[in-house]
Amino acid sequence: MAHILRFRKLCFLEPVKYSSCDKAKAVEKKSVETPKVENEDQGAVSALLEENTKRKKQKKQPKEWRCIDSCCWIVGYMCTTWWLLLFLFHCLPGNLPGLKVPEPPGARLKREGLTALHPVVLVPGIVTGGLELWEGKPCYEDLFRRRLWGGSFTEIFKRPMCWLEHLSLDNETGLDPPGIRVRAVPGLVAADYFAPGYFVWAILIENLARIGYEGKNMYMAAYDWRLSFQNTEIRDQTLSRLKSKIELMYVTNGNKKVVVVPHSMGVIYFLHFLKWVESPPPMGGGGGPGWCAKHIKAIMNIGPAFLGVPKAVSNILSAESKDVAFIRAMAPGLLDSDFLGLQTLEHVMRVSRTWDSIVSLIPKGGETIWGNLDWSPEEGHVCDSAKKMYQQHLHNNRKNEYNSKGGTSFRVQELTKYGRMISFGKAASDLPSSQLPVFGSEEFVRGNSSPNSNSSCGDVWTEYNEMTQESIKKIAENKAYTVRTLLDLLRFIAPKMMKRAEAHFSHGISDDLDDPKYSHYKYWSNPLETKLPDAPDMEIYCLYGVGIPTERSYVYKLSASGRCKTIPLQIDSSADGSDNGCLKGGVYFADGDESVPVLSAGFMCAKGWKGKTRFNPSGIATYIREYMHKPPTSLLEGRGLESGAHVDIMGNVALIEDVLRVAAGASGAELLGDRIYSDIRKMSEKINIRL
Repeated sequence: MAHILRFRKLCFLEPVKYSSCDKAKAVEKKSVETPKVENEDQGAVSALLEENTKRKKQKKQPKEWRCIDSCCWIVGYMCTTWWLLLFLFHCLPGNLPGLKVPEPPGARLKREGLTALHPVVLVPGIVTGGLELWEGKPCYEDLFRRRLWGGSFTEIFKRPMCWLEHLSLDNETGLDPPGIRVRAVPGLVAADYFAPGYFVWAILIENLARIGYEGKNMYMAAYDWRLSFQNTEIRDQTLSRLKSKIELMYVTNGNKKVVVVPHSMGVIYFLHFLKWVESPPPMGGGGGPGWCAKHIKAIMNIGPAFLGVPKAVSNILSAESKDVAFIRAMAPGLLDSDFLGLQTLEHVMRVSRTWDSIVSLIPKGGETIWGNLDWSPEEGHVCDSAKKMYQQHLHNNRKNEYNSKGGTSFRVQELTKYGRMISFGKAASDLPSSQLPVFGSEEFVRGNSSPNSNSSCGDVWTEYNEMTQESIKKIAENKAYTVRTLLDLLRFIAPKMMKRAEAHFSHGISDDLDDPKYSHYKYWSNPLETKLPDAPDMEIYCLYGVGIPTERSYVYKLSASGRCKTIPLQIDSSADGSDNGCLKGGVYFADGDESVPVLSAGFMCAKGWKGKTRFNPSGIATYIREYMHKPPTSLLEGRGLESGAHVDIMGNVALIEDVLRVAAGASGAELLGDRIYSDIRKMSEKINIRL
């Protein structure tokens, strides 16, 4: 009986929670009140107390802090802060002093009497259009017609590998992989917002609605931006549906011509359409000569990538841009393959190299447009505004000194060699061309490499796996590549992608546009290898932001070897500093809208199509409207009412006003013609091209 009572005492009395002081008092009290407890009972009690103490000490020991913990906390703080600011913004009353939201341009223009006149067609660019699932593998069978791209992106976190598999295209055909059908989201919702709270077309659509636009006279020409342009017609009949929609809007809106507003890559997609629609079937749409003159009033190209973008090159080479290089510099190892074996960039490269549309954005025009080893149209550009003012003052003083001394020469400052689009090592970007290695055919001979199987990291196969270390070192040793030699480099490191995509795109300059070969669709998206339609009353606008450092060329290096690395090249983020402040983190910057350099966005309107040229035989009027970037001054301005950034410009008040006025019937002359802040005219004068 005594043993049972002792057992009850241990089970029912000991678990009661005491503080450390209470425990001591309780033990002391027990020892006073029960002095006759046997020695074995006292031993059991003390052992139990010691065990409880040890357990609590173990619980109090802090866990080892890891890098991933820091990253998660930082992301958590940023998201919490953003949502808190957003919540406060929506909770604040609109009539508080100093917090009045600026009046939308559509409301102001409506008061002035502007109303909807010409139907409007919006053409989104790469990445910004939504994609939804129509058929998938078992891992996604419950997501029929759910967005895989654009929207909340929750599926990235739930099933990342399945998500990547469904966004990939077939590596041989550039079309759907077996058992997978992902299609463009239709309607205005396709690209109004890229993600919750991140607008693309939404503000422009809202302001168009304020002057009377709606579904019957406004249309979003959504397409699968991953495909080559002709493949959007072959697989989805997107071009045919766009042709029919424009004809329908023309008829149902009193035979009013359409105003087309393409953005980014959508600009060259619609350029392809202009040639396709008048070409005979089966390759073309069969509209015949005069279709564009009859149906289109104006094309207002926003952020046009007419001549390509350098960041397409870095994407193919190493799945990088300045942002990725910056993250690597700030948090070494975070995106590298050895970090948790995630192989983030390898996955991005594997998927993006199945998208033919990326090849459409490779710079066009060769060394004539983008420069060679010793020359480029942007030479003399200074990125640092303070240095720019100082150098201008210094140049004027030296010029005066030169004149006063009767022509005595003075030393000209070394200019940035933007023509070297890819340089391996900072020295290769600065050396005189005579000191650079000469290219030979043996540079681009692929060696045989055995597969690198490393199950510990779950290798992601890229085309780099098929190259030997010796062949990679040969292309990288102190060499610099211009746009001309760069194409050979890309064919060498991404042969499957380039072979497949170059059947749909071309990047040269035509010598004779009347050559029958230019009737093939591979030339239709290159403004230097195709003619504009015979539509003398049509107008073409180049609308883009300026005043933002934009990627122009890169300094690369070989990646450090690692157990999981399969991408041997990366931007050299340690390459920094130059006389004009244009080299930062391995990237040379020029003027532009943060994505498209001024040279690519403005040259065709400034020179290539200006007046009657062989590229513009009917003399279609062209206008340049530049928007000087001004960052937002307060939270109420969102991403900026005067932003010139590539996507944020879609909320620029001045740009919206220009689009609305033209849609309501205004001409380029009524907008007061060109508005230029950049050096695009000087750049264009330096380019020696036959017009």
